[in-house]
Formats: sequence, C-alpha cells, structure tokens
Amino acid sequence: MRVEDAQTLLHDNFAPWVLALKPRISALDQSGATLEIPITPDIARVGNIVCGQALATLADTSMVFACIGHLDAFQPVATTNLETRFLTAARGDLVRCEARVIRAGRALMFAEARLFSDPSGKEVAAASATFFVPPSSN
Repeated sequence: MRVEDAQTLLHDNFAPWVLALKPRISALDQSGATLEIPITPDIARVGNIVCGQALATLADTSMVFACIGHLDAFQPVATTNLETRFLTAARGDLVRCEARVIRAGRALMFAEARLFSDPSGKEVAAASATFFVPPSSN
C-alpha cells in the first residue's frame, strides 16, 4: 500500500480526536509503519513536555498501520490490550513512532513500537499491543 493511500485511510477512518494530533505516515510496508506528530501547544503540558495520552495514541495508531502494512491491505483491527512505557520527557519539534508486527496469527496480531523525539532522536517511549482481526476481515 502506498503511503498516500494509507494517509487517506487514516483521515477517512480514524476518530477526529486522533486526527487532531495531525499524524503523518512517513513510511509503510510489510515490515512496519512510521508515523509522526508535530509537538504543538495542544499536546504539551507544563515544561513543554508531550502528554502521555498523545504518545499512547500515536503508538496505538502506528501499530494499527503496522498491521495494515503486514497484511498489505486495509482490514479493521481492534486493540485488545496496549502497554505503554514512558522512558523520558518528549520534547522537540515532533514525535516519530516506528512500529512493527512481531507475530501475526489468524485472529490476533502482536505489535511493538518505539517513539522518538526529533530532532534529538532520543527514545522517549515504547509500547506493545495485541490486535484482534475480526473473522470477516480474514
């Protein structure tokens, strides 16, 4: 799937509050997905630190697109669990999330993500999730 097509899928299928983060898909293929969000006053808290809710949302959304990339097609998936580990404060111009599927079965997909502040490149969070692939999507 082309990045441009994935960006359209994002805008056509995700909730307005997710889109309010201004996510941009910068890479997508069967090995994973990379998404970025700009650091704006809307997602920063005291000290210009990105709030954890924005980081968790970026991680989840990125892992959904890693699933799409792995499947090489848009198929709805449902997050069944999400674990996010905040490592240090996210500051800078944007947050970049690199996600990949680590195992894919018929009904469940397992993914992991790493989040970085740019331009420093410092890893700020990591996440893992399990996604359910509904039977009608197989």
